[in-house]
Amino acid sequence: MIKKSNRFIFIIANKYLKFFLAVSFTLLIIIIFTGCGDQTPGGGFSMPPMPVEVAKVKQENVADRFDAVGTIEAVEAITVVSEIDASVISLPFEEGSFIKKGELIAQLDDSQLKGEVQRTEALLTQSQVNYNRIKTLVEQKASALQSLDNAAADLKVAEANLELAKARFNKTRIKAPFSGMVGSRRVSVGAFLKAGEIITELANIDEIRVTLSLPERFLSELKRGSEVMVSTSAYSDHKVKGKVVVIEPVVDPVMRSARVVVRLSNPGRKFLPGMSANVSVVLSERPNALTIPSESVFASGNQSFVFIVKPDSTVARSEITLGTQLPEVVEVVKGLKEGEQVVKAGHQKLFDGAKVIPVIIQDTTAAQ
Repeated sequence: MIKKSNRFIFIIANKYLKFFLAVSFTLLIIIIFTGCGDQTPGGGFSMPPMPVEVAKVKQENVADRFDAVGTIEAVEAITVVSEIDASVISLPFEEGSFIKKGELIAQLDDSQLKGEVQRTEALLTQSQVNYNRIKTLVEQKASALQSLDNAAADLKVAEANLELAKARFNKTRIKAPFSGMVGSRRVSVGAFLKAGEIITELANIDEIRVTLSLPERFLSELKRGSEVMVSTSAYSDHKVKGKVVVIEPVVDPVMRSARVVVRLSNPGRKFLPGMSANVSVVLSERPNALTIPSESVFASGNQSFVFIVKPDSTVARSEITLGTQLPEVVEVVKGLKEGEQVVKAGHQKLFDGAKVIPVIIQDTTAAQ
């Protein structure tokens, strides 16, 4: 009985000890927070100021851009083919080289056509002599006028036959119609070509054009002559300025977009036909737009808000209207003034009237 009584007394004492320790710890926490917090005039507790990163509302140049991917094309490009059936005598060009306008690309067998030219020249001479003879007879009234008409017709036919023979003969010498880069040979010397068979490719890539699709909502902002910036993934650091030369007057009814053609020079001949091109167009610019860092803005429903830091280091939640949104900054159309400070980081736990400790960090963001 004595052992059971002692055990009961030990359990009761242990429970009271735990209760005493819990109450003491709670009182200690209250004392600590009461000592750290600000005291209101009535003696109540208030939250201590919270350090937050702030940024100033700045005036910057903001540009509305349209970015698209287009296809590079040569301004002048042809597939060089034979227009007649003939054997290849020579291919004097160097593959992949630059050739000038008028340089010989291919020489075809001209033996038969050369003989045809000589034959028609002889017939023309004969027709000319015959015409002159009959003309003299007619003037002497020794021949009928009909004979002169027939001789004149024969002379014109002979002249036409000679021009036709010369034209066919000239097709045996295939020359570059413009200066440009020539491709690889598609045939060999000695091969017999049929009319229409490919010999090589020729393209002028000193000046190129880029075709792209423009959504219809941008048609009112993009004009002929607008300046654009063109680059490629192959040469990401190589950017060239160009100009819009064509905006097609008909919009694709399926895609709701218009075809746009940009023309630009090609220094170094780095851009090649068929490559994809990144095109950036500045549609409009506002040099005095108000901007703030993107992370300063938080949303509630369909509205955007920021916390403005007041001179007494309290914050006020303010609704704002956004304009152009860039990766680093956003344009504020309404709700802020230049020079005001807004909370950039740490606004998640703030509320209207909360005390803060503003921390200004050098801002490196800028509107692009």
